[in-house]
Amino acid sequence: MSLQDNLIERLKQRDASALSELYDAYSGALYGVVLRIVRTPEVAEQVLQDVFLKAWRNIEAYDPAKGRLFTWLVNIARNAAIDAVRSASYRQQQKTDSLETLVHSPGGQGVHPDHIGLRELVAQLEEKHRTLIELLYFQGYTQEEAAEAVGIPLGTVKTRVRWALRELRRAFGEQVQVVLLTSLFLF
Repeated sequence: MSLQDNLIERLKQRDASALSELYDAYSGALYGVVLRIVRTPEVAEQVLQDVFLKAWRNIEAYDPAKGRLFTWLVNIARNAAIDAVRSASYRQQQKTDSLETLVHSPGGQGVHPDHIGLRELVAQLEEKHRTLIELLYFQGYTQEEAAEAVGIPLGTVKTRVRWALRELRRAFGEQVQVVLLTSLFLF
């Protein structure tokens, strides 16, 4: 009996040390697979835990005739990562991350969007850019959904959003400086 066969047999017998060995042997490679899909280390770590939990619970479904153990684990990891990316909470986090980064000053002091007039700044953008920012950041559309709603190619959406975010960064930078200076003189 090979080491892999022995490991699989021990997993089927619910030997916790076998799960530990499985994790030690494959976690690094599987983490890389997951991270390439989810692109966020925190999410990748959570998905990786889910992968090993699924493998532990479903080891009976592993069929050595269909492929190696590693291939089976990669398929579980890939599917779990795709599920995570498709989940509503992940998509919402991805949609708002760049905007949240945009409204926080480099020193770590947060500036609330309402205090600096986010909607007013967005309203100053050209219509073609404003529409996309409204759809993506205020209405929760994905880039694909926004492209379909506006009737333009996905690449055009990405280009316009990138331009709009650059302009908003510039405007936020100016606005944040005004807010900070004003607050210094008021107190």
